[in-house]
Amino acid sequence: MKIDTNEIISISAANQNFSNVIKIADKRGKAVIFKNNKPKYILMNIEETPIIEMTDDEKIDFVAARILKEHKAAFQELAK
Repeated sequence: MKIDTNEIISISAANQNFSNVIKIADKRGKAVIFKNNKPKYILMNIEETPIIEMTDDEKIDFVAARILKEHKAAFQELAK
């Protein structure tokens, strides 16, 4: 795996400011967290970089959950 130096953050910095890790992952696609000067963890947005194999049914469930969450108020209004 190639690691861009702009994706790297130390575990202590990640612990102190997790929102910065999120910003890196959002901007660069992933954030690589180093522990003892070695890459140890990767944080990715699975919507942007899907690395998890999903069945079609799982993909549908994932998208449906996201749509329901984004439009919860509208669905609640329709349910009245």
